Amino acid sequence: MISVSDALENVLALCAPLPTETVPLRAAHGRVLARDALARRDQPPFAASAMDGYALRSADCAPGASFAVVGESAAGHGFDGTVGTGQTVRIFTGAPVPAGADRVVIQEDVTRAGDRITLSAPIGDNTNIRPAGGDFRAGDRLEAPRRLTPRDVVLLAAMNLPEVEVYRRPEVALIATGDELVMPGEEPGPSQIIASNTFGLAAMVEAAGGVARVLPIAPDDEPLLRQSFALAGGADLIVTIGGASVGDHDLVGKVAADLGLARAFYKVAMRPGKPLMAGRMGGSVMLGLPGNPVSSMVTAQVFMLPALAAMQGLPPAPPVPQSAPLLEDVAANGPRTHYMRAIREAGGIRPFASQDSSLVSILSRADALILRPPHDPARRRGEPVDYLAI
Repeated sequence: MISVSDALENVLALCAPLPTETVPLRAAHGRVLARDALARRDQPPFAASAMDGYALRSADCAPGASFAVVGESAAGHGFDGTVGTGQTVRIFTGAPVPAGADRVVIQEDVTRAGDRITLSAPIGDNTNIRPAGGDFRAGDRLEAPRRLTPRDVVLLAAMNLPEVEVYRRPEVALIATGDELVMPGEEPGPSQIIASNTFGLAAMVEAAGGVARVLPIAPDDEPLLRQSFALAGGADLIVTIGGASVGDHDLVGKVAADLGLARAFYKVAMRPGKPLMAGRMGGSVMLGLPGNPVSSMVTAQVFMLPALAAMQGLPPAPPVPQSAPLLEDVAANGPRTHYMRAIREAGGIRPFASQDSSLVSILSRADALILRPPHDPARRRGEPVDYLAI
């Protein structure tokens, strides 16, 4: 049995960035940028007015000065001429500042009569002009790798980039195993339960940028389990759920070994989730997760999500914990790293009273996992603890 940190190091060593592909900007959100994106133009591409008002020369701005309105500049329809002495151009927000002008006086600071305006208020230091390239210049870059947010997509569009190079989405084959499982909506027999893990894991995969393939439930039968592995062929990551322990009906490890699994480790000093294995099978990385729903989801949080991030070109790294004060006392921890389901509240973090790994309802209510190192002493209310947001 190895530590969580050693197990994660082994998992990340199995993962390499996938090939890249070019996608249209409309499909870029959530993808990991593979190559720096370079702006094709300045933003703004011209000096632009920041306000509605009048464009004129600062040298003419004496109190009570009067100006002839010689034209108009609107967004998409600039003024082609040059502003001379004693002249002004009516201008609107975002419109190009005409040649000769170096200031925009806001419309509230002038009075207009026909085609003339008079300055009716003192002129401040603000020119109300956004300089060309004030946001970014042609050649400025959005650096890779990074998972593209909606804010990044706005920037890429402003850079005039219709498409970007990103890492391919990892394809993940999910295999739930066990005679006891039936699909949601089916009528379970007297000794059967609903296969819930697969659906939670598929949602995690897709939220992390992967593509989930939910395969049929694999019974506790070696030939049928072999068929399930065959169906998983071509996946970047094969995730089995259940059957990874050492009972008479736990066949995943044996069948995977028969099919050529080069196992990196088996069993991790953590709770929930001790019976976990990882390795490489042909061209795929394999993770064997526990069958208990909570154990499965917690181990996926700790190991599967970093693996998917590494496959998408992000730096291979463990999840970064945060810290908050406890809102309840907790007892001393045992010899395994404990991931305690908890909820964040005003002023701190509160662990649930029951940490039974079969309680999916508590997992649903939790938004954090408190990290308790092996042999961590009892902690009192108000003491800081590390946690992972989930």
